[in-house]
Amino acid sequence: MDEIEVDDPREGEVMIKLDATGLCHTEIWYMSGGDTSTRPNSILGHEGCGTVVKVGPGVTEFVEGDRVVPIYIPQCNHCRECLSGETNLCSTLDDAYFGGSMNDGSLRFHHHGQDLHHFMLTSTFSQYTVVHQEAVAKIRPDAPADAACLFGCAVTTGIGAALYTSKVKVASKCAVFGVGPIGLNVLQGCKLAGAEMVIAVDPNPARLQRAAEFGATHFVNPNDGDSVQQVKQLTGGGADYVFEATGNTKVMRQALESTIYGGGVCCLIGVAKTGETVEVTPRLLIAGRRLIGTAFGGARGKSQLPGLIDMYMDGKIKVDELITGKIPLTQINEAFEDMKRDSGYRYVVDYSL
Repeated sequence: MDEIEVDDPREGEVMIKLDATGLCHTEIWYMSGGDTSTRPNSILGHEGCGTVVKVGPGVTEFVEGDRVVPIYIPQCNHCRECLSGETNLCSTLDDAYFGGSMNDGSLRFHHHGQDLHHFMLTSTFSQYTVVHQEAVAKIRPDAPADAACLFGCAVTTGIGAALYTSKVKVASKCAVFGVGPIGLNVLQGCKLAGAEMVIAVDPNPARLQRAAEFGATHFVNPNDGDSVQQVKQLTGGGADYVFEATGNTKVMRQALESTIYGGGVCCLIGVAKTGETVEVTPRLLIAGRRLIGTAFGGARGKSQLPGLIDMYMDGKIKVDELITGKIPLTQINEAFEDMKRDSGYRYVVDYSL
């Protein structure tokens, strides 16, 4: 851990003092070379919650003191994607996202005279971060930071995959392959949607046990036999909605094969390494199955994330149960090593520790 210099926000930008940030497997994925375009000297982190402490010229949505969550899928409400009403994706900050910078190519982070790259528009592993106003969601001031930060990725991605992307129907049969932090929230989303059967698929017995707390009604351990056949047997031919939350391309194929023909939906959430592919037998799709993907659960961060936090505050969504431990920033590397061993669910850095 070290100190860095953070520039003041420029036109259309805000500076946020973060109170907490979650540790996600996405950072592990990037650090291990999952994306070959990852830039060195980047400040990682994309699950944060804090307070706006400075606003740049032209900022109309925020004032100092606003409680916020940075969002890696922005919402500008004027680009082609935002205006389509068909997606939560937004192209207005593509140059910043893919450039590891602000949208004009400049950088706000520096260390001993060296520029540092931004990450996923958010860079929440710095206690102070500068973000475009399109990539910030305003939330209620009484939401605890350690829970609210997880809506920056895990909670919203999982629940949104069920509610917003796949639009799970009442009395449907669902299966979730991989019940880590994302998968547990998919279970919650299916339960909230009124699914009749929610199957958790995971080789880790401890995770299957935890899945019951988040809405799973049935459980499949691949070590007990072919997981596809187990899901088909439980559902009578295949699930109406199947979600993959592992990033493993073989599991993605299994998820599709577990989907009922004639309208079943398979939703991919996990991110595979650059260059990896999924082999799909055409007849699986010709028979009426739909293979789709989701980013940030299909949620529009500014307009839908605050409502999810309201549901948490009303006791309708479990979040506290996801937190394995709260740690100071100095323990971040040890926590990542624990995560690589599948120990726990979400570690949260508390910047006050």
